[in-house]
Amino acid sequence: MSVHVIYYRDGAKMMRPVLTREEYLALRGSEKQRQTLKAVRGGDEKQKSQLVQMNYSCLPNADGTLKGSKTMSNTVGMDVDHIAPEEMEAVKERILEKKKELGLLMLEESVRGRGYHLVFRRREGLSQEDNLRWASELLGVEYDKGAKDITRVFYTTAGEQLLFLDDRIFDVAIAEMPADGSLKDNVTALQCYSPQVAYDPDARYNGMLYRDIIQKYWELFNGGSEPAEGDRNVLTFELAVTLRSICDYSLERLLQVIPNYWAKPNGLTQNTEEYRKTLENALREPRKGMPYRLKRVLEALRSTAAVKACGGTLTTPPPMPKKLPPLMRLLTKNVPWFYKPAVANAVFPALGVHLHGVKFRYWDNVDHEATFMSVLIGRQSIGKGTIKKPIEYIMEDIRQRDIPNRQREAEWKQKNPGAKQKKDPRPTDICIQMLIDNLTDAVFNQRVIDAHQNGQRFIYTIVDEIEALKKVTSRGTVDEVGLLIRKAFDNSDAGQERVGADSVSGIAPLRWNFNASTTPPNARKFFSRMVNDGTVSRLDVATIIRSDDDDTAPILGIYDHTFAAELKPYIDRLETASGLIECQQAKRLSLDMKQENSDAARLYESEAYRVLSYRANVIAWLKGMVLYVAHGCKWSREIADFVRWSQQYNLWCKMLYFGQQLEKELHEEVEMQRQSGPQNLLDLLPDEFTLEQYRQMRQGQGRSGDGAITLRVWATRGYIVFDEAFGRYCKTDKYLKRDSR
Repeated sequence: MSVHVIYYRDGAKMMRPVLTREEYLALRGSEKQRQTLKAVRGGDEKQKSQLVQMNYSCLPNADGTLKGSKTMSNTVGMDVDHIAPEEMEAVKERILEKKKELGLLMLEESVRGRGYHLVFRRREGLSQEDNLRWASELLGVEYDKGAKDITRVFYTTAGEQLLFLDDRIFDVAIAEMPADGSLKDNVTALQCYSPQVAYDPDARYNGMLYRDIIQKYWELFNGGSEPAEGDRNVLTFELAVTLRSICDYSLERLLQVIPNYWAKPNGLTQNTEEYRKTLENALREPRKGMPYRLKRVLEALRSTAAVKACGGTLTTPPPMPKKLPPLMRLLTKNVPWFYKPAVANAVFPALGVHLHGVKFRYWDNVDHEATFMSVLIGRQSIGKGTIKKPIEYIMEDIRQRDIPNRQREAEWKQKNPGAKQKKDPRPTDICIQMLIDNLTDAVFNQRVIDAHQNGQRFIYTIVDEIEALKKVTSRGTVDEVGLLIRKAFDNSDAGQERVGADSVSGIAPLRWNFNASTTPPNARKFFSRMVNDGTVSRLDVATIIRSDDDDTAPILGIYDHTFAAELKPYIDRLETASGLIECQQAKRLSLDMKQENSDAARLYESEAYRVLSYRANVIAWLKGMVLYVAHGCKWSREIADFVRWSQQYNLWCKMLYFGQQLEKELHEEVEMQRQSGPQNLLDLLPDEFTLEQYRQMRQGQGRSGDGAITLRVWATRGYIVFDEAFGRYCKTDKYLKRDSR
């Protein structure tokens, strides 16, 4: 092989071959590579070491190290540097004009843009130094006297700097290629060429690590377990059959990306013969395109990878800004660092309740109110209750206002029992904003109407477990909660109309903020039918990330009159605000974030990210407007940084907990009407079945014929797909989830 990429293992510098044009372009075309190159060209020399490194002038040792080789490669890498800016174009044209005589295989701009890297075919009988002298004379450029080392490595530039690439650069040396190109001879040639191919955990396919692909494969198709003694042969074979289509049907590539599951626990002794034989057998299977299982794995990984678009990693959310707006700094100061993101987001429903008669105009000229519905998702006993104290202090003034109103309402009820024929009018100035979590439809509706008629105020609920939200109305269903969430976000009219004189009637805009907590499994279960109907996208989702081995009890700060006194000026500003409030800095920021979200959705090919980002932007902008008012209608860099982070944090949490389901459902938007006959038969079959199983089932049901038409109907409707690699039909998620909506 002529092209090798550098990687590190246990601190040692290693190299492995790059086998295809696609892989080569992916390595140099990643977003990280482009951004790093941009930083280096902007003067940040320290970033240069982060660029992808390539070698074009030698073969690796059997163990993949960089100590050189006794066997010359069939190519030479050459550095043409220190070219005057006005000569750059002329030198490039000269190289391209001589490409046939030179045997040019690759040409790229160098890192700093003041020269070129080129790769050409080695002249037999000439040393490395002589080859470089010959090429320099041919091209009329200065000979690089420092380029004698056969193992020299080049820092690679990005895709835009690649000026010429010949696919023959990826060929095995002609002398080592089999005469007839058969698989058997090709395998033998590769074995002779590289007797021990090093396993490379960092190998990539279209930006995804093969190890992540394999891990997701075991998760989806083997319960998360890797092959073990007794099943490793068959499972490794199936894995190899699945992956070979994205490994160029290459044994060398499979050896690099599929772990050896025959390795003993100490990792020293491996049954390499059985391992290699299993991969060879998988390669001999007839080629039938990309297997259905692989498509499922890649789809799942793409939705997971989109989590990274939010600025965090797969396990950690985007980091909170170090410098917070004063109000956020105050509200989060009494909790340890790992609780601060959850608290910083959970306080906004309570803050928003203090705004009444206030509207904010978004960049699309739609007016919004301070609606926030916060769901904190975290494992049991992780400390979700840390959000309560700051919320309690924020809501204290409203709680105090509610006390006399509850007393007046109780007195009115006492004077007007249900049996009384002529009841006194209920006082119209009663307004109770803090709700308990056990209400009837009539009470909930009364609270909404009272809040609207007494200054267009919000009502508020806080529950320890999201299931409790089902009790805010008489219906007590998840669907009713979802409907309320959708109406509340848009402040749509809600209420009821009744004929009876004693019945509560009335319709008003629903202004309802809430805080709820739950665990990841319960969150997915509760919202399982609301991921793709706009409910989840209207939520502000937070989480708590804490190390599993950190079981120390958190030490909280003191909440007292001093804390209340510091908080009061911010609350007073919210309470006294009125009318339409606009902020041009917030509007420009939301427009910038809108474009950034669109770019990220394209980069990660995530429709779920795109859909969720629309309202995540609105929610973050609303937080910015609340902070703008709370700080005396003053915008700041700290508010802007918080808004940007809050949006990405909200998106990260949603993609983590709901992204994969939403990604799938968005591809299943249009569902064809099912016919009962064929689908009743499909229910009788396992999730994966063979043609023989299908025919036996038909016979058992007394059906005549081979059933080919029915199979085609199922396939056309998207209920099944045929996995050619394994010769089985598979029910799709579209069919399996048809009754869960």
